[in-house]
Amino acid sequence: MRFASLGSGSDGNALLISAGSGKSSTHVMLDCGFVMREVEKRITRFQLNPSELAGIIVTHEHSDHIGGVFKLARRYKLPVWLSHGTLEAARSDSEGVDVRICRDGEALVIGDLEIRPFTVPHDAREPLQYVASDGVRKLGVLTDIGQPTPHVTAALSGCDALLLEFNHDSEMLANSAYPPFLKSRIAGPLGHLSNEHSAQLLAALDRSKLKRLVAAHLSKKNNTPELVRTEIDKVVDQDVEVVIAGQDEGFDWMEC
Repeated sequence: MRFASLGSGSDGNALLISAGSGKSSTHVMLDCGFVMREVEKRITRFQLNPSELAGIIVTHEHSDHIGGVFKLARRYKLPVWLSHGTLEAARSDSEGVDVRICRDGEALVIGDLEIRPFTVPHDAREPLQYVASDGVRKLGVLTDIGQPTPHVTAALSGCDALLLEFNHDSEMLANSAYPPFLKSRIAGPLGHLSNEHSAQLLAALDRSKLKRLVAAHLSKKNNTPELVRTEIDKVVDQDVEVVIAGQDEGFDWMEC
């Protein structure tokens, strides 16, 4: 199993997850927050065409995650998996799309992949995040969450690879030009994780199998890769490969 990012941040998110059994291969896209032409341009870097996707899985209805989902699904006749709440929030855009409902704890089997959703606290209708497995290795994904919960910790423990939100530095956010309501939303219990809180969540996980860690969804204005790495280095061992996902370039294929 391997994974790659078309881009990660408040301007758009899309993650590719692939697995193969030797006789077959399965590719899915987790979220699609880019316009069609941008998706078609970026995905070619990974030697894939959107028509090769087995479907799109959605975390929640915010535009940087769902903005391009239904247009891409209609053009390439792809099924879309999402929660009932997310569908209700985005129903007006979903006409003509093969929509399938997924729920917390109920595994989806898509070709060579098993995808297990889990609920998270975030300011959306029914947000989900996911753990993907090929039956041997596990990839955990957590991009939008306001605060860690025991449920989230249990879902992400024991992963071989992890993509984890490191959204903002608390001091930079507090001193930013953002209006007070936006600062409160981002730092609140239904917003996004600070570097410190992400590191605390990471420290609480069972990391005995963890080999690769991707820091994702960094704020362009209220964070830096250097600050993220400082927090990560306090938690993970040197034998864990650490990558910082970018908004423009995402990151190349990584093995789980």
